[in-house]
Amino acid sequence: MPKDERTIAVNKKAFHDYDVVETFEAGIALTGTEVKSLRESKTTLRDAFATIRGGEAWLHNVHIAPYSHGNRSNPDPDRTRKLLLHRNEIRYLLGKTKEKGLTLVPLKLYFSPTGLVKVELALARGKKLHDKREDIAEREHKREVERALKDRTLGRER
Repeated sequence: MPKDERTIAVNKKAFHDYDVVETFEAGIALTGTEVKSLRESKTTLRDAFATIRGGEAWLHNVHIAPYSHGNRSNPDPDRTRKLLLHRNEIRYLLGKTKEKGLTLVPLKLYFSPTGLVKVELALARGKKLHDKREDIAEREHKREVERALKDRTLGRER
């Protein structure tokens, strides 16, 4: 991640609910007041997903709050937004999403070093409940090992 990149929002739930297979960077078609609202970090990616329809990629369920100093012509905060991808990327993603169990999920929204709003899309496979439990158990085990090593290096015994 470049130093100039400024993260707007991260979809933490996506890492819990999905196994990320592959990631892509895409631009988003936004209005001016939406960009100003994003500069105030007023957005959520929870339950967001992307689809491919008619040879175009679309981002659904991303809530961008209306700009605080905007006027009544502010766009709908929950509208579907167009993703800007190359044609060959869209074709590739369309083929992959037709496979069983693969979906497009936004992982994070950020400003690129040039000031453009970008979204990191993931081609992901949904986790089953037992997979989530295994991940939690593995994480807890790793914490216990690190804690034991830290105590050992500091000369403490439990």
